[in-house]
Amino acid sequence: MDIFCIRGGTPLHGRIALHGAKNAALPLLAATLATGARCELHDCPDISDVTAACAILRHLGCAVEQHGGIVAVDAGSACRSDIPAELMRKMRAAVLFLGPLLARFGTAELSLPGGCVLGARPIDLHLRGLRRMGAEITLDGEHISARTDGLHGCTVALPLPSVGATENLILAALGCRGTLTLCNAAREPEIADLQCYLRKLGADISGAGTSTVTVGGFRPRPFVEHTIMPDRIVAATILCAAAACGGEVELQDVDPAHFSTVLDSLSEAGCAIITAASAVRLTSDGQLTAPRPVVTQPYPGFPTDAQPPLMAACLRAKGTTVFTENIFTNRYRHAEEFRRLGAAVSIEGRVAYVTGVERLTGAPLTASDLRGGAALVIAGLLAQGTAYIGRREYIDRGYEDIVRDLRALGARIKG
Repeated sequence: MDIFCIRGGTPLHGRIALHGAKNAALPLLAATLATGARCELHDCPDISDVTAACAILRHLGCAVEQHGGIVAVDAGSACRSDIPAELMRKMRAAVLFLGPLLARFGTAELSLPGGCVLGARPIDLHLRGLRRMGAEITLDGEHISARTDGLHGCTVALPLPSVGATENLILAALGCRGTLTLCNAAREPEIADLQCYLRKLGADISGAGTSTVTVGGFRPRPFVEHTIMPDRIVAATILCAAAACGGEVELQDVDPAHFSTVLDSLSEAGCAIITAASAVRLTSDGQLTAPRPVVTQPYPGFPTDAQPPLMAACLRAKGTTVFTENIFTNRYRHAEEFRRLGAAVSIEGRVAYVTGVERLTGAPLTASDLRGGAALVIAGLLAQGTAYIGRREYIDRGYEDIVRDLRALGARIKG
């Protein structure tokens, strides 16, 4: 089915394990290109963004196999440095192949990436850093042409801690002479997972998880296996659904420290939360109270990707929840869809006010981006009657099988 059909009003109960993180898997797949090694990635999510990344690797000449949560890549056979526009348009993270192409071949021909429309998401920080490392880059409309006679180590200070720019410059540094020192780097857990992977591959890299990352050399190894970290945004989504609907849900194979700010907000809303080293259990009676204002920030602040699911969880919470979105300029597109269900949401620039209502009523809804689409699923679970959510392809970009997971917890959802 191209749509989700949801009958709301059912509490969620049960225990599920999570798949590997989309936002970790994509830079790891791009990294394989720079190394020329054979790699096996375990717990790789079966999502459309991973499928798109594998299609790019195959186009570039790599041998790629996907089976049972394992993606095997032999990048030794890579033989070209161009990515056609139709492949670039499939996902935003396609731009992460720019750095590895320069590291491996010294040249790259590609176009601006696609993905969800969340407002301005410029790649100027990527290009500025690569130019400082010795790349010559021209941008003609949507076409990017890059070449270098040899990347070199230097110090790059990012004006803001961009996750994508941090990852792209780290990957480009695998092919540079000398040491790259990256200041004001993004600190997300996915970048620490990338560092772990690159060390296995033979990179001399340190500092991931802090604001200063250094890459000082690379001696490639012929074969590496790596298990991708659990998806903290999927974890946040499932727990927001359980908080809103009521019930008791336990997530396994997670690291609660990776999304502690989300857990704090759910606790403030009235949920009982118990955490362990690799598990979290949430209990809710479904009668939430508006938590303190939520302000999205770079990690370790509240993640922008968890803002839409938490907003959905607050649609019936007592009081008014205030959200301030500081990362993307157009990340409240789900708010209009919430109103179709009877929600009270008002937007003033970067600030959203969500006042809880007694009742939501099912209606046809349309997803317009990945996390906003997941938030619509939560809203549908809260509503009385039946909700229909179209454009599910957005949701499939980041959730391996959200229907399977929610049905395992007792949700009445088809799709």
